[in-house]
Amino acid sequence: MTVLESDTQAAAADADLKAENSKSAARSGGISNAMTVDVEDFFHVQAFAGCIDRKDWESLPRRVEMNTEKVLGLFAEARVSATFFVLGWVAERHPGLVRKIVAEGHELASHGYDHIRVHEQTADAFRSDVRRTKQLLEDTGGVPVHGYRAASFSIGANTLWALDVLAEEGYQYSSSIYPIAHDFYGMPSAPRFAFHPRHDRFIEVPMTTLSMFGRNFPCSGGGYFRLVPYSVSRWALGRVNEHDRQACIFYFHPWEIDPEQPRPHGAPLKSRLRHYVNLHRMEGRLRCLLRDFTWERMDRVFLNACAQ
Repeated sequence: MTVLESDTQAAAADADLKAENSKSAARSGGISNAMTVDVEDFFHVQAFAGCIDRKDWESLPRRVEMNTEKVLGLFAEARVSATFFVLGWVAERHPGLVRKIVAEGHELASHGYDHIRVHEQTADAFRSDVRRTKQLLEDTGGVPVHGYRAASFSIGANTLWALDVLAEEGYQYSSSIYPIAHDFYGMPSAPRFAFHPRHDRFIEVPMTTLSMFGRNFPCSGGGYFRLVPYSVSRWALGRVNEHDRQACIFYFHPWEIDPEQPRPHGAPLKSRLRHYVNLHRMEGRLRCLLRDFTWERMDRVFLNACAQ
């Protein structure tokens, strides 16, 4: 292949990408949505808390670096910038991964240190956790950390005090409330879209829901995205963009594109269904999602909007 042919192919690829981006913007009604990744390994999830002891984490095979690097590759291919909510536990053991996330232009944010739900901590313990993790991520990544997401969306009606702590510790936003009813989490009475819990610049950006028949339905990703047909998720996100004229948040975990991950013994049936359903379909669906909508980092979508 000659240099001229190579340049011609590159130009054609750029033109195709611009055309796809124009189509994505049209589907989103010109709205940029927020793509997010909760960076944790398969053994960190709440669904396995009853069968995997925290003291055994060090002895388990770590797959988070391999899977997150694959996610970074998918984003690079689609030219998407995202927000990575990273566990401090992961950052300590994989500092190079944290630096790679930053180097590739993504936002670095906190997922707490070791995936303890907010309602399982005292206010002092929570403060210590979010302070420690913020400092660790900033020291490792070399950039300010503005965002936080609680383990298992565990900020709700009884833990709203955590938002005050986050603001006091220098965070600018949280994305920790899911306005749905769920057996692990949820605050159905919460606002569906970004709001100021206090009279300052700090904002809570709830996970995206679709309002129908007097209730909120989840459409932000995770297990729901793997469970329902892709066309349903695409329609729901598109409706929020078009009908509510609001940006959506999508989230997933690196382990969700890893169907070959180890399967711990003793997990309850419900937990196994939630964790393993359609893992083999996730990468393909994610590629479609990256193509079908316009995506950006949380800070650029929400902090920039609030500053205007």
